[in-house]
Amino acid sequence: MSWRSMRLERATGFPTPGTPGLHWLGQAGFWIETGAHRLLIDPYLSDSLARKYAGTRYPHIRMMPPPVAVGQLPHPDLVLVTHAHTDHLDPDTLGPLHRRFPDLCFVIPAACQAIARTRIGSEARLVPVDAGDRLHPLPGLDITVFPAAHENLDRDTEGRHPFLGYGITAGGLRFYHSGDCVPFDGLERRIRDYSPDIALLPVNGRDAERRANDVPGNFTLAEAIALAADCAFLIPHHFGMFAFNTIDPRDIDAAAKSRTEPPRIIRPRPGETLRIIT
Repeated sequence: MSWRSMRLERATGFPTPGTPGLHWLGQAGFWIETGAHRLLIDPYLSDSLARKYAGTRYPHIRMMPPPVAVGQLPHPDLVLVTHAHTDHLDPDTLGPLHRRFPDLCFVIPAACQAIARTRIGSEARLVPVDAGDRLHPLPGLDITVFPAAHENLDRDTEGRHPFLGYGITAGGLRFYHSGDCVPFDGLERRIRDYSPDIALLPVNGRDAERRANDVPGNFTLAEAIALAADCAFLIPHHFGMFAFNTIDPRDIDAAAKSRTEPPRIIRPRPGETLRIIT
């Protein structure tokens, strides 16, 4: 699809079923309407991390409230989980979701299957995947699984990637959600070959202090822009949730204002849907 033929339009509230759009849930979480499918990826809608890290150096207090309560989420057609960090694989979000919708399928990294089973539910319908896999979970929906490097391009003892990204193709649209990731050899080529229209990339960056305190980082804003150079749009995420692990949204707005070529940068806002007009 030509980037010149697509635009994103802000609208208040949750996406309308059947109308292509993106709804940011905070951190790396999105509700994606492809037009025919309703997808949920990496939702963190609880305070589980604030309880876990209360009184520590990084107390994980939310800077933004959840834009929707777990109990108010509609039934998604599929849930995608990129890795096992709690702000992506949250027991207090995915567990209740599974209990409300026992038929719901969760695509999870095979390397994290045991912890996913514990956090989501012993009877949950899990679809374990690894980098390089291709799925056709629903008619007209294709999922391509990419490796991700959350500072390191890790593998488990069986050679599987614990950190993943997902390419989503449906209804003539192509999305790429990198999961938590930094640049690594071969990633740019993979994304160029996949040719997404919209890239959903973390932009909270990384530094030695966070790394020394077991807080692995992600793309800087400049790195995300470079990776998305052939995309129509870059939707930055993984900011505005925890004070120790964010960037100033004004930096995103400044970068967006200065763009004269792809990708166009659209900063998502809580409570808004970005309708996709083609």
